[in-house]
Amino acid sequence: MKHPLPAQPAHICVLRLSALGDVCNLVPTVRALQRQWPEARITWIVGKGEHSLLSGLTGVEFVVYDKSTGLAGMRAIWRQLKDTHFDVLLHMQQALRASALSLGLKAKVRIGYDRARAKDWQYLFTSHQLAPRERAHVLESFMDFARTLGVEDCRLDWRLDVPPEAYTEAARVTGEAPYLIISPCANPRLRNFRNWSPEGYAAVVDHAWQQYGIRSVMTGGGSPQEREMGARIKALVSEGAVIDAIGGTSLKGLLAMIDRAVAVIAPDSGPVHMGNALNTPVIGLYATTNPERAAPYCWQHLVVNRYPDAVKTYLHKQMDEINWGQRVRHQDAMSLIRAEDVIARLAELLADTDGVIRGQSCERLPVAAVSSTDTTSSQSPSARGDA
Repeated sequence: MKHPLPAQPAHICVLRLSALGDVCNLVPTVRALQRQWPEARITWIVGKGEHSLLSGLTGVEFVVYDKSTGLAGMRAIWRQLKDTHFDVLLHMQQALRASALSLGLKAKVRIGYDRARAKDWQYLFTSHQLAPRERAHVLESFMDFARTLGVEDCRLDWRLDVPPEAYTEAARVTGEAPYLIISPCANPRLRNFRNWSPEGYAAVVDHAWQQYGIRSVMTGGGSPQEREMGARIKALVSEGAVIDAIGGTSLKGLLAMIDRAVAVIAPDSGPVHMGNALNTPVIGLYATTNPERAAPYCWQHLVVNRYPDAVKTYLHKQMDEINWGQRVRHQDAMSLIRAEDVIARLAELLADTDGVIRGQSCERLPVAAVSSTDTTSSQSPSARGDA
């Protein structure tokens, strides 16, 4: 029997394991659920690295899954939660690994993506699906889960926990002078092709140093690819223009550095969404992924967007001929971004004589006509998300 959506869930399970940017985009949905049902328990099953970023998030119980443990790790979580019965499971990860993990969880209602948005046959593992929605940003798709349950207050609220020791860690790296965060590399996945050139970054770093006296701090995870990129950039810039902190901080330390930065400059990767969550201006560099779907949500007006050019150049198609969110998997696509484009965006942020202008921040999602596809629900979910 298909259970109706709960009118007042007492225990909500959020299943989203990865990645860093995606879990940042999901936090406002958790906050919206907390506003709607302040007494409800929220258990978030999350990846190990992502937990180190989100730890301390108020009102959330975390269950950590280390993907390197495979099936053994899943079984450990099933044992940990064997006596836990959720009123609703929000299956927010479109991956077979997450769907397999969901099978061992006890939940009356399982909500997943609609067929158009679902990947890896995720809809087969859920009892209820989101109503179809075209051209949705990742953050909006997450918020659709809350709307499906009837949440009306869709204000954007993060309040990530950044402990004092993280700021101490950050200050040891950055010092007290103003700085930019340059995170030059995205996650090194197969055929990812999201990284810009070291020459491009070097031109921006030198301009910020010579024109504004602002040093850049390079950050990253410390993989060989990232360290090589950092070394190449450092070799191309003026002395004193850059601090190489790649592989040198914890994720909480990185959050603290981003929180106090003038701006973040990076491709489609975790740091652009971390900056967005902290209301630090973000200049996102996009050519291989569609920024309308995946840009830092509150700073879309600062994106350097060469995605339409990449679609035309490397897919030989127009924007209306491709699927929403299709990636341009070509190693030369990011070369369409020019240093002068990034420098122009930076100038917008540094237009006043006192230094930093924090651009407009967004407080609410756009109005979206979204409702549950379940006709047996005990409530009528509202679609309102005021702009």
